Amino acid sequence: MKVLGINGDYPQDWVRVFNHITNLFFEDSKVSKTEKDTDLNVYFEWHIDADHTVTTTAELHSDGKTYKSKFVQEYTNEANEKEQNIRLKRALSHVLLDTLEKLTGIHQKWGILTGIRPTKLYHKFRKSGLTDLEIHTKLKEEFRLSDEKITLMKKIVDRQLTTIPDLDTIGNEVSIYIGIPFCPTKCAYCTFPAYAIHRKNGRVESFLDGLHIEIREMGKWLKKRDMKITSIYWGGGTPTSIEADEMDALYQTMYESFPHAESIREVTVEAGRPDTITPAKLEVLKKWGIDRISVNPQSYTDETLKAIGRHHTVQETIDKFWLSRNMGMNNINMDLIIGLPNEGLEEFENSLAETEKMQPESLTVHTLSFKRASEMTHNKQKYKVADRETAEKMMHRAHEWTADNNYEPYYLYRQKNILGNLENVGYSKKGEESIYNIVIMEEVQTIIGLGCGASSKFVNAETGKITQFHNPKDPAAYIMTFEDAIDKKLEILDELYKEETELI
Repeated sequence: MKVLGINGDYPQDWVRVFNHITNLFFEDSKVSKTEKDTDLNVYFEWHIDADHTVTTTAELHSDGKTYKSKFVQEYTNEANEKEQNIRLKRALSHVLLDTLEKLTGIHQKWGILTGIRPTKLYHKFRKSGLTDLEIHTKLKEEFRLSDEKITLMKKIVDRQLTTIPDLDTIGNEVSIYIGIPFCPTKCAYCTFPAYAIHRKNGRVESFLDGLHIEIREMGKWLKKRDMKITSIYWGGGTPTSIEADEMDALYQTMYESFPHAESIREVTVEAGRPDTITPAKLEVLKKWGIDRISVNPQSYTDETLKAIGRHHTVQETIDKFWLSRNMGMNNINMDLIIGLPNEGLEEFENSLAETEKMQPESLTVHTLSFKRASEMTHNKQKYKVADRETAEKMMHRAHEWTADNNYEPYYLYRQKNILGNLENVGYSKKGEESIYNIVIMEEVQTIIGLGCGASSKFVNAETGKITQFHNPKDPAAYIMTFEDAIDKKLEILDELYKEETELI
């Protein structure tokens, strides 16, 4: 672990950004406001001219060597205190990143961006009236993004606007996320609400009873407001972990409770674990007109699947894909993960070759992220993962392969502690994009979360302000408190739509 010493008592949000940037170069780095016992020391200076130009400099000292950087940014308008804080933080990030790149020889293609939604920034500039060329220049000069990443962002934004022409006004509708917290086993990299399913003490049944009530109560509010629902996403966990008759009952409650069911643009069921897919469950999906599912291999190497705790085989993934296809699932997504234990370019090429035989409608390529609560993070010495250079080559092959197989990128997000400072990209055939994935990543509308571990994001369509609420992750806690969670969400919704009415 590297400790970065900084000269001065900076605001905590600045220190947090300095820490994120240092983490891009050194694992588990720490920022200290003192130079005592530090590995690196950085000295910042800045000034703001009368014409609003911001100038920052940095000197980074390490092992007797000094690395210097200077950044100048011109602004045409005076800033209030909040905006001035953003300008200075961004300018200091520039010089810190530049000195660390000089120290390590590592170039960060995402520049100073450490947030998880880069394309949201592109949309912001687009809606402010900037041209694509102006946005490209701004991202390159002010945020240090590479041409490669900016081009990727533009492709995705263009695709999103084609998929959802009313993207800028879709905040008048809502989407629904429904979380089923059970899985056959928990994967080593996972921090989602995922509990090994068993039938002891009626835990599953009690959870489902509560979820039926939550769906009905939310449906009453939506009907009262005559709200349209854009999309519904069943996630978890693995929603197909429960029995076919339990799935059937939930879908019946969903369609009976929610208004304008006939105009919902998309319903997706995450059937990610192949070992949960059965003919009976697929028949239930067909009964309710649901044909958009996921069948997620993550890897096509049996040893890898065993190492990460997925108790199914490669052949089972293949078999369940074709079972799903032959039983009428017309829009199947598959996930692959770059950087899983003991996997390099050769293993990833094999995964791409197997995927090519099936040609799913969409393919999401994730980069392994070391999440704090995952088993893999707690026992890193047990899991040997790809180095930065190999991970970059794998991502490059994903870009090449998807283009060769007529897939186009349509959504993107990043995570903290992501391998190689890369990204997660969703690709699809034309016309097969997931509306839900776009709206949740771009945060353009309210997502109401129901069920265990479900997060709600209440988006004010006029101001863009986001209020969050999280249901309990543990089924036992959910069973005890779901009624309180319903009341709290309805309270937030009442206040949100009261505010929007007043603004109009």
